[in-house]
Amino acid sequence: MDKKKVQQLPNLKESLIASQEEDVLELDELWSFVRTRKNKQWVWVALCRRTRQVVAFVIGNRGEESCRKLWNKIPASYKHCRTYSDFWEAYEKVFDAKTHRSVGKETGETAHIERWNNTLRQRISRYVRKTLSFSKKGVWHHMVTKLFIYNYNISIAVKM
Repeated sequence: MDKKKVQQLPNLKESLIASQEEDVLELDELWSFVRTRKNKQWVWVALCRRTRQVVAFVIGNRGEESCRKLWNKIPASYKHCRTYSDFWEAYEKVFDAKTHRSVGKETGETAHIERWNNTLRQRISRYVRKTLSFSKKGVWHHMVTKLFIYNYNISIAVKM
């Protein structure tokens, strides 16, 4: 992977299909690690249900601070959207109670983001739970993730 290529990628919002009034965002976080399993890194993702594109992502800890960073990275055109997440308490502290709902997996309201997490784990070996592949540095972990998400979003935009 070319570090310069990743650094020159446009902002993620430039890869997005225009939002619509009725759009819904599904939110979730998944763990990975850098160097050792003790150094957990949580990938927070906001996925548009209609387009299946990743609207925003953040890599950090599993706390409220990382959740707030995710909220801040969501483009303004998607801030009005209804959001669904699991019952992780950080979502309720950060996302507006008027538009956010915490739901169980049995409702199906987070099915697309859960499926996307599987896609990420299948396509990038360093996200597989039991793997010999892993990132040695956080910057590379972020770059691999950013490149994957950008290419993923573009491939969907081309199909639509």
